[in-house]
Amino acid sequence: MRRRLRIALATTTAALALCSSLGVEGGSATARARAQNVDHKCSDNVDVDGFSDSLDGTLFRKRYVGNLSGLAVDHDGSIAAVSDRSLLFGLKVTSQNGNPNAEPIGVADLGDEQGYPSLDSEALAIDQDKTRLVTSEIEPSIRFYSAESARKPVGKLPMPQWLLVKPAGRAPDRNLTLEGLTLQPGGKTLIASMEGPLEGDGKDTAGHTLVRLQSWQREQNQTAKDFKIAKQYGYPVDKNPDNDKDLGISEIAAVDKDRLLVLERGHDRDKGNTARLYLADLSQASDVSNVEKLPGSAQLVKKTLLADLVKCPDLDAPAKQPQHNKLLDNIEGMAVTSATGGTLKLLLVSDDNANVAQITRLYALTAKLPNSGS
Repeated sequence: MRRRLRIALATTTAALALCSSLGVEGGSATARARAQNVDHKCSDNVDVDGFSDSLDGTLFRKRYVGNLSGLAVDHDGSIAAVSDRSLLFGLKVTSQNGNPNAEPIGVADLGDEQGYPSLDSEALAIDQDKTRLVTSEIEPSIRFYSAESARKPVGKLPMPQWLLVKPAGRAPDRNLTLEGLTLQPGGKTLIASMEGPLEGDGKDTAGHTLVRLQSWQREQNQTAKDFKIAKQYGYPVDKNPDNDKDLGISEIAAVDKDRLLVLERGHDRDKGNTARLYLADLSQASDVSNVEKLPGSAQLVKKTLLADLVKCPDLDAPAKQPQHNKLLDNIEGMAVTSATGGTLKLLLVSDDNANVAQITRLYALTAKLPNSGS
């Protein structure tokens, strides 16, 4: 595949509200759609503002800008994007007519304790002191790195044994472990999501497979090394309507101390990608840290569907493989870039898996939350 270097721009907390020039693939199509008064609604709660393929197939400092699986807003307003090939990119963002456009501005190699890039990095969060917390699916683990260097971690969080990959724990597949990560507002609680179920866990009464959300807590103004294992929750994932397989959690993003955005996604070879955005409420959910086999008598996380992204307008997006909706690809990363009351601006990214049939695509969404005052 010929890799082309194109300058693009990606999103910041303030930048999604700004307008500048976009000459990117898909951007002009969205502008035309707006001019024709095309509805941008995915649902009553979610609008798709625009998309950009400006990062697709590009290089930056001889690194392939792809395989992106996690996003986080950095302290300077830029976006940090983690690749599952042990790379951490910095992206700068502007927007025009709702279309996010991303320019790489930095890249760092993520290493393990020996400095080797052997991680399957899937999600990240940025702490109040600029520390980068990064999940790896292999063990799984959450390592943390200083803002100055990602070559070696400065520490690793304790991990509940059940979440470890067999035979050390009960996770049956090293590709279905810690896929999502988020810090709650205030920074006292960190939450990670398992993509798939643990061996022995069952289903809820509606037949949904149950996966686990794990939290860590610390006191105010402490550092990443002070996080201690805290509550664990049971979360029901949907079935893929195309093949009756389970969807998996690809990302989570904190809304407030009790609520998370949860992105569930799946794929069917003949019909394409499925992606659903949920609002999850942890406030009444049981701590299942000591529940060996879910559900038991546990109160599960309650979730509310905000949007089935298959139902978004396609905005004349190009597609490289069969899709129900040409706008969709393998969406894995998500960040809240700004929040005003119950209205959130979101940036999402798809993981192209370095596959010529897939796309690295950025999506800008606006979500209006129900019961936003809670």
